[in-house]
Amino acid sequence: MQNPKPEKENLSRLSYLFSQPHQPFFLAGIVWAVLAMGAFTIGYSGTLSTALDSTLLHVYSMIFIVISHFFHGFLLTTFPRFCMSAPVPRAIYVKLFLIYEAGGVLFLTGALFSAPLALFGTVLIFASHAFVVSNFRQIYLAGSSPEKRDPFWLLVAHTTGLVVHSLFIAGLLLDLLGIDLPWRSAAYGAGFYLYLIFLTFTVAQRMIPFFSHVMVRKPENFIAIVYGALALKTLFFALGFTVAEAVVTLAAAVYLLKEFLSWRLPVFSSPAILWILHMGLFWLPAGLFIDGITSLGQIWMQTSFIFAGMHLVAIGFMVTILIGFGTRVTLGHSGQVPHADRLTVALFWFTEAVVLSRFCYSLAIGLGLDLQWLFDLSATMWMILFTAWGARFGPVLFRGKKEG
Repeated sequence: MQNPKPEKENLSRLSYLFSQPHQPFFLAGIVWAVLAMGAFTIGYSGTLSTALDSTLLHVYSMIFIVISHFFHGFLLTTFPRFCMSAPVPRAIYVKLFLIYEAGGVLFLTGALFSAPLALFGTVLIFASHAFVVSNFRQIYLAGSSPEKRDPFWLLVAHTTGLVVHSLFIAGLLLDLLGIDLPWRSAAYGAGFYLYLIFLTFTVAQRMIPFFSHVMVRKPENFIAIVYGALALKTLFFALGFTVAEAVVTLAAAVYLLKEFLSWRLPVFSSPAILWILHMGLFWLPAGLFIDGITSLGQIWMQTSFIFAGMHLVAIGFMVTILIGFGTRVTLGHSGQVPHADRLTVALFWFTEAVVLSRFCYSLAIGLGLDLQWLFDLSATMWMILFTAWGARFGPVLFRGKKEG
């Protein structure tokens, strides 16, 4: 007689995986981070002639597949708490997850081999994205929290992302129909700054002072000012007004640095799980400042640093914050003390090495140096980073909530 125990154990583990929203989304996000970068690398290097432009493949997959996985997992867990509402039912986030994975598989496969298949994948991912935004809106309206300012701006960030997502789909459709319209700069800039960076900022400005046990008094229109500055930056980026974009970027960097310093965060006296978040937070003004300087340098030197500042903000700020929050949520929601061990700290420093390698590649291109190996190095380091993060925390995510 066949022993049913292994089958029961597999079902039990699968049940654990879906016991909380962040578990399947974080685990899939780790896998997609490696797969998406691998697909981009072989397309960008010319190893394989991809059906979609490699830059479009890279930007779309990073914004709406890789990073969105982590944010969906985090916010499906925490957004109801922000609003003092009931948790998201398991049936909803499991359905959302399955649609998302199907769309991701179709997009990445289509991006490599069939553009129409990639378009169909984006439609599925968009449907999933619209589903989660609708769910967040219902939570926001039903929540009993007397203070909904932060949830409101989180909803604005996601709604903005949904609008930008529709622009990507429309642009891809136009490309397939042979209609040449300059949509990419607007879509790339808005998707990155008004969706991902603003979403990361909105979460960070709420949670980091809270985790640090620091009471801060922010300007009443603090978040609105940042959103307005990023909107102006996006507009000037799309129109090619580089000087105006640089001025807005530098002003935003100074404004954010001044505000963050006023919070008096215990950067140098905090445990590792906190100072990782603190350092990630200060990467935002630092990355924006360098972004503004390199933009002006491109005009002066008549060259291109190929999104140097954008990658500094993306990896330095956003990915560092994701690792910090991801570690905290993964451990805390599995019944363990949120603690950054030596490996987690090493992953943090390795993230900074990825930032440096990618920035050096941009500088090399701008200075006319033939250092293509720096691209290969930074892409490989990115994949190693997420593989190591998955090896460290994947078993915890798969096992789920710790019993007893």
